[in-house]
Amino acid sequence: MSFRTYDHLDIPERKAVMSLFHQAFPVSRKPDRIIEASFRKKMAYLHTETESGTLLAMAFSGPVPDARWLLIDYLAVQPGLRGKGIGRQFVGKIAEWARSVMGMSGLLIEIEATPGEAYRRRVRFWEKCGFVLTEYIHHYKVVPEPYQAMYLPFDPAVIPEDDGRSLFRHISAYHRKAFAKE
Repeated sequence: MSFRTYDHLDIPERKAVMSLFHQAFPVSRKPDRIIEASFRKKMAYLHTETESGTLLAMAFSGPVPDARWLLIDYLAVQPGLRGKGIGRQFVGKIAEWARSVMGMSGLLIEIEATPGEAYRRRVRFWEKCGFVLTEYIHHYKVVPEPYQAMYLPFDPAVIPEDDGRSLFRHISAYHRKAFAKE
């Protein structure tokens, strides 16, 4: 398998990346124009995992403003490959890149906190990757679903001392920057 990180979208696998992104997030996702603008603003990275030229997994990430956290904004594994450990290995590679190349203190994600089996599966996946679920449930004004933050610290000094509200200040700052006009 081949892990790669890009600071642009002009790659041979772009069509496959965007197809997987749309398939994995059919409704609740940033519009393509915002994803593209995030790369133009130099605030986003694309991570891919391929094997023999076939895309296995993709993720969009970016450093949150005023902190040393890397936010994994979206992550998807090809549907037929889920449950085989590829996602967990992929997250591990993103974590190693964030720590060794970017000097980050940890990874940060937000997950939909709508009760149900899908929520429990999401939490279990991220916990298997080493993430810690926060208690605070955040309600955005522009989307109907509630969200919770999860984090994977590389440095124990950066563990949030609250219920997760401070992490959403960083996540919200990232989203504001992504949606801001260029």
